[in-house]
Formats: sequence, C-alpha cells, structure tokens
Amino acid sequence: MVSPVTVVKSEGPKLVPFFKATCVYFVLWLPSSSPSWVSTLIKCLPIFCLWLFLLAHGLGFLLAHPSATRIFVGLVFSAVGDAFLIWQDQGYFVHGLLMFAVTHMFYASAFGMRPLALRTGLVMAALSGLCYALLYPCLSGAFTYLVGVYVALIGFMGWRAMAGLRLAGADWRWTELAAGSGAFFFIISDLTIALNKFCFPVPYSRALIMSTYYAAQMLVALSAVESREPVEHYRLTKAN
Repeated sequence: MVSPVTVVKSEGPKLVPFFKATCVYFVLWLPSSSPSWVSTLIKCLPIFCLWLFLLAHGLGFLLAHPSATRIFVGLVFSAVGDAFLIWQDQGYFVHGLLMFAVTHMFYASAFGMRPLALRTGLVMAALSGLCYALLYPCLSGAFTYLVGVYVALIGFMGWRAMAGLRLAGADWRWTELAAGSGAFFFIISDLTIALNKFCFPVPYSRALIMSTYYAAQMLVALSAVESREPVEHYRLTKAN
C-alpha cells in the first residue's frame, strides 16, 4: 500500500487550486439570498479545480481507467447540480436533486461491485431507512418520493464506496479509505440540506453543508488516482 506521505507529496500540489478556490468561497461568503452568476461561479470553482486535478494525471489516464472517467463525469454533473441549487429558491431545487442523483449513480458505478460486502450493504440500508424515516414526516407531495429515491441512491453509493474498507491486517489501499470517507461526508452534507430545507433550521447549516461537501468531492476525486480497474481488466470483466 502506498504510504500517506508519498500520496501527499505526489497529489498535494495538484490539489492546491482546489484548496485556494475553496478558501475563496468561504472568504467571500456571498449571500445565498441573492443568487447571481458570480456566486454560481464561486461555488462551482472548487469542483472545476477537481476536474483539472483529474485531468492533470493525463487524458490517457482517464481513457485507460473507466472508474476514473465515471468519477470525472460525476464531478461534471455535480457542478451542474451546484449551479441549480444556487437558484433553488427560484424553483430549481428539483433540478439540482436530479443532477446529484445522477452523480451518485456514476460514483457507485466507479466504485464497482467488488467486493460485495453484504454486511456493509445491510448497515447502509438500515441507516438509509432511518434517515428517510426521520425526513418522511416533513415531506409532502412529489418530495415524498423524490427524496426517498435520492436517499436510496446515496445509500447505495455509500455502500459501494465503503465496501473496500477492511479492518487492520487486511489488504486495502488508501484510495478505498478516501472513497469511504468521501461518501460519509457526502451523506452528512446532504442530510443537513434535507433537515434544513424540510424539517427545521440547522444552526450554521451552510458552513456545515459546504465544508463537508467540498471534503467529500475532494476525497472521491482522490479515490480515482489509484484507479480500481484498468481498461484491459474492465473489458475482461465485461466479457465474462
């Protein structure tokens, strides 16, 4: 397994633009009550930087690793979703929800179905059910179904992201830790969004949502670096 020090030395410089863009977002802290194309750009800029982070490994890397390509596509849909959510009070919340639902499908596909980790899947299913049960009394109309589907999708993504994690002594890579941690932060971010929008005001909700969201996206992008399946292995798997 590659040491964390080696990871920081090799990947850290490529993430500098992301960290700078994230700092710009929190320093400017443009009011969400008055959306604009400037605020949209500022919010999406860290995700654009994660596009560049993956592209910095070479277009050939993305073409040779289907899982990395799916994560890149997921980041593209994330940026579109971010833009929609800037304008959510103007009626674009559902559009953002759908974009992130697609994002989670691409991420889950990137993480793959091996190992299956049924116990992890059962735990994630139970947690997803608890989250939906918590939100259900606050939901009405189409959101009753849309949020249910979204919770199922992000729970599935979390299962596949965490399936590769093993306890001490097992053979796992740091990228699996990044994927699992990224999924965890994504769930915290989205649960906070749902509670704040549908149930009750969450103190410091925006800071909590955006800090966990950016951390989640960075970790998911990092998980693509030591990609799980080169294109040759992917083709053999599909053939079998």
